[in-house]
Amino acid sequence: MDVETAIRTRRTHKAYGPEQLPREEIDALLELASWAPNHNLTVPWRFRVIGPRTLGRLKEIAGAEGAAKLDRAPTLVVVSCVLSGDPVEEEEDLHATAVASYIVLLAAHARGYAGYWRTPGLLRGEEGRNAVGLAEEERFVGLLHLGYPRQEKEAPERPGADSTTTYLR
Repeated sequence: MDVETAIRTRRTHKAYGPEQLPREEIDALLELASWAPNHNLTVPWRFRVIGPRTLGRLKEIAGAEGAAKLDRAPTLVVVSCVLSGDPVEEEEDLHATAVASYIVLLAAHARGYAGYWRTPGLLRGEEGRNAVGLAEEERFVGLLHLGYPRQEKEAPERPGADSTTTYLR
């Protein structure tokens, strides 16, 4: 699949088959993320692939409604960004981490997998952060749901670039 097709056809999925992605596929997706542009090659992103014990702890913390959302996908990846203490570098690093996250979703789609980027409050709170081992100097960026798609999704209407672009003289 070429890049333009992948960008135009990737969708957020909330229904997955029960099988986890093979570890070698997860590793390949996360390796691709390492190609995200980042100023001074700080490599600020961190990925934590959630296993069954950690998932159980998160579901306990989340309660019934939150636990159901965690059960949507068989493969969950917590994405965080290591903060340096320098406000400019941190802003750049957060953007780079977001790009790395999107690379994972786009590459998963190109390989026939489904993905979903969430930012549940559970992982911003102390209990959730502790459950996945986020250090104080890490900012939670997202929870990536990955798996085999159970549905096809149509493209939503998108505004044209002319509604978001200004050429300055």
